[in-house]
Amino acid sequence: MKEKLLKIIVNPKYIFGVYLIIAIATAISKYLRGDYAINNYLIFKNVFFNTLHQKNLFIHYPDLYFDLNHYGIFFSLLIAPFAIMPDWLGISLWNVANTFIFVYAIYKLPFSDSKKAVLGVLCLQEYITAALSLQFNVALTGLLILSAVYIYNKKELKSVTAILIGIFVKIYGIVGLSQFFFIKNKLKFIGGGLVIALIFFAVPMIYSSPQFVIQSYSDWFHSIMEKNNENQVLGNMQDISLMGFFRRILGDASISNLVFLAFGLPLFAIPYIRISQYKHYAFQLMILASTLLFLVLFSSSSESPTYIIAVAGVLIWFFLQKKRTSLIMGLLIFVIIFTCFSTSDLFPKHIKHNYIIKYSLKAVPCIFVWLRIIYELLVKDFEKDYSLQ
Repeated sequence: MKEKLLKIIVNPKYIFGVYLIIAIATAISKYLRGDYAINNYLIFKNVFFNTLHQKNLFIHYPDLYFDLNHYGIFFSLLIAPFAIMPDWLGISLWNVANTFIFVYAIYKLPFSDSKKAVLGVLCLQEYITAALSLQFNVALTGLLILSAVYIYNKKELKSVTAILIGIFVKIYGIVGLSQFFFIKNKLKFIGGGLVIALIFFAVPMIYSSPQFVIQSYSDWFHSIMEKNNENQVLGNMQDISLMGFFRRILGDASISNLVFLAFGLPLFAIPYIRISQYKHYAFQLMILASTLLFLVLFSSSSESPTYIIAVAGVLIWFFLQKKRTSLIMGLLIFVIIFTCFSTSDLFPKHIKHNYIIKYSLKAVPCIFVWLRIIYELLVKDFEKDYSLQ
């Protein structure tokens, strides 16, 4: 029995199958709870219908859903096939599509099958949190991983396409450009990217109008600025980030993002001085891990379902290690307990609300891992100290 269980755990096919089952199960469970539970999906599908009818994408429609949409107009193209289906089917296939991109990205990582399987197992709790929210974060994580993998494999057009999908849907995809210095054929990447970006910009005009698309991008910019201001509130469910942690510990929501970015961006960028390490795939993947964590830790929009992105970064860092010291293991356990399970029933409600949520403590383990990654990027030999198998 133990041997059979072990074979399942170290076989990515079984683990990925579990992901797809969970994708459907979480979607149906949300659908059965009514419109309130599937509000995110109702926002998403109406991005398509509002585009079709040329109605402002970024204002309230209380008769259709609560809250606001913050995805770009290009998203209307991606959600269209699901939006025209009955909700129970559209939600299920939407979750499956997001999940497929994520597990495919894990499959494309240069790790052994057993590492891929265990990575999938360790990501499962955060995946469930994200899948229950029906958000794009699962697919975005996959797209960012694929953008790095494709660059190493000299598939520049596939890489830039993955990055641009992330940018045109949720702007955050722009961090995929952190791999730019590793591109061999930069002209192909830039030229192909410009053509693909023009296509992405123009396609929604086919089923709306050029004027509406242009206006929508202007509206999108203003909605993102407004959302950032709204997120910087002490004790809410947003700003679960490095910035939110310090704002809440200090009790001052007015501290600007720029204060944190003033030290965060230089720390993120300084490893690029190690040009001699660029040729090592492990170095490129460590930059990817840093990017995935940076995206979450330095965004006021980060919330619990966003942490699928950060935890994927943590696990890429972990599985790159050739020697897993007690410090490395301790940091991983710290992340699993206090990031992955901090919002689960593992912690009593009063601890979750009065400490974990109130002070953005979910971010803390990831802060430590990110700082450790920066240290390794600056001092380690990526030819000798890391393993891809």
